[in-house]
Amino acid sequence: MRLSRFFLPLLKENPAEAQIVSHRLMLRTGMIRQEAAGIYAWLPLGLKVLKKIEKIVEEEMTRAGAIQLLMPTLQLADLWRESGRYEDYGQEMLRIKDRHEREMLYGPTNEEMITEIFRGTVRSYKDLPLNLFHIQWKFRDEQRPRFGVMRGREFLMKDAYSFDIDEASARKAYNRMFAAYLNTFSRMGLKAVPMRADTGPIGGDLSHEFIILAETGESAVFCHKDLVDMPAPGNDVDWDNLEGVFQERTALYAATEEMHDPEAFAKIPEDKQLSARGIEVGHIFYFGEKYSKPMRAVVNGPDGEITVHMGSYGVGVSRLLGAIIEASHDEAGIIWPESVAPFEVAIINLRQGDTACDAACEKAYKALTAAGRDVLYHDSDERAGAKFAAMDLIGVPWQLIIGPKGLADGQVEIKNRATGERLTVPFDEALAQLSKA
Repeated sequence: MRLSRFFLPLLKENPAEAQIVSHRLMLRTGMIRQEAAGIYAWLPLGLKVLKKIEKIVEEEMTRAGAIQLLMPTLQLADLWRESGRYEDYGQEMLRIKDRHEREMLYGPTNEEMITEIFRGTVRSYKDLPLNLFHIQWKFRDEQRPRFGVMRGREFLMKDAYSFDIDEASARKAYNRMFAAYLNTFSRMGLKAVPMRADTGPIGGDLSHEFIILAETGESAVFCHKDLVDMPAPGNDVDWDNLEGVFQERTALYAATEEMHDPEAFAKIPEDKQLSARGIEVGHIFYFGEKYSKPMRAVVNGPDGEITVHMGSYGVGVSRLLGAIIEASHDEAGIIWPESVAPFEVAIINLRQGDTACDAACEKAYKALTAAGRDVLYHDSDERAGAKFAAMDLIGVPWQLIIGPKGLADGQVEIKNRATGERLTVPFDEALAQLSKA
């Protein structure tokens, strides 16, 4: 993409209303624009990152055996009355009526709807286990929406729902999502720590939050230090036997502020105790028959009807943008992991209008684009300092810097945004290096 043809409304100053780093940088880089309290338009740069995060989530869910569908944003109130949650959910639920006075709501989550879909379509225990997921916009009418996409009212979420014949099978499904989440966040350059968590209004007796450590995190967290550097399970695991993966990580202490046990934490060797701030990016639950029993989600078994056991598994897709920025930035701007960066390579022309520089930049742009790289060509006539600042601000992982002096000797510069390292290399060598995904 040529910058001259892209929509990138950068701001020079920090917006006064933004209280945390991610909110400031998302507004400054033109990723989002507030349309109402806690409700944002996603502009092209932000949408590119959002789609890349969404793609990773889809791939890892599919790898773990989940099947994608898409449920509507609006739900019938009667479904929530069946489960008993309609009155209990509170004022965060946006309740509405259609022209026929039917009571509806803008879905904050989808346990009831997926249960209704299941009970209307699945009849036999032989069709289990089953895990269905979708990525859809949700709405929770937060009393005090703040911190940009970190605590918005409208947000994009991946929610998956598992159905099994008994608790033992349901816990296997839980372990699959547990491992899939670790792989998902690892692909985004994040170190996510699973922590025992409160089940809240979702219900159930087993729940873990996946926490990204960041100095600007929204809440206090406590864990064993070894959990932070523990690698993700990877793709070669046995998806039917993940108890070892689960036990390895849950054997070490890790808890959110709500679940923290100071006495248990004190038993950890002092040099292994970690008290930090954290950001929740995923939450998984096993809740057994909480929804299936009142909503009659049953299958025919060899000895009669079986009420299925369920779990739900959420990832805050839009929230992840804020979390990644909170965990990865510097004074100059965002430092995107390459897997989710809006552009992978920025071409900076130090002298727009110079015949040699323009030709070299055009050649690089065509070559890198043909190699499948997501390229942003800064082809404006701004001064060099402004170009560097803009590309650092939006966090493009690699910068290819082409100027008349270096080009006269066949040389260009490559800058690594994360480290700040700059290398002078021959032009063709730079293209070869940056063409590798």
